[in-house]
Amino acid sequence: MPFDIRIPPVTFKTRVETDESPGFAWKDVTTEDLFRGKRVALLALPGAFTPTCSSTHLPGYDMNYEDLLKLGVDDVYCVSVNDSFTMNAWFSHLGIKHVKPIPDGSGEFTRKLGFLVNKDNLGFGMRSWRYSMVVDDGKVEMMWVEPGMMDNCPDDPFEVSDAYNMMDYLKINPRV
Repeated sequence: MPFDIRIPPVTFKTRVETDESPGFAWKDVTTEDLFRGKRVALLALPGAFTPTCSSTHLPGYDMNYEDLLKLGVDDVYCVSVNDSFTMNAWFSHLGIKHVKPIPDGSGEFTRKLGFLVNKDNLGFGMRSWRYSMVVDDGKVEMMWVEPGMMDNCPDDPFEVSDAYNMMDYLKINPRV
């Protein structure tokens, strides 16, 4: 099934390590910086420090990072509707070594893609629905969206957006 979805133009406010005091600085990173001219694996999840996101979803992509590269992606990113401080602390806490965080603090990227959902039932407010996708030069090549989003599902399913489904796809759809 072909997709006609382009990654929307968004600027993310990130905190990056520097050699200067105090050791961190703000850096604007655009979707063009992240996706232009690259084939990228992107996973999106409801929130940092949450159970499924922390125990399985993000660690699964980090653990399989080298295999994903061998299968034709240039990098792996994780986006969540969290600020850069939270994303950086969470990645550090989990010992994530390879996947790179995309802090969508205001939810602009998630909203523009149509994945911003109300998670008030869990005390989260507006968050991202769980999904993953392969993006080639800013265009969605393939995506895996967890069931229930359109039904306002109160749960947090994790059935299709894992690294293994993406790797199965990449094995039969090499980079062209």
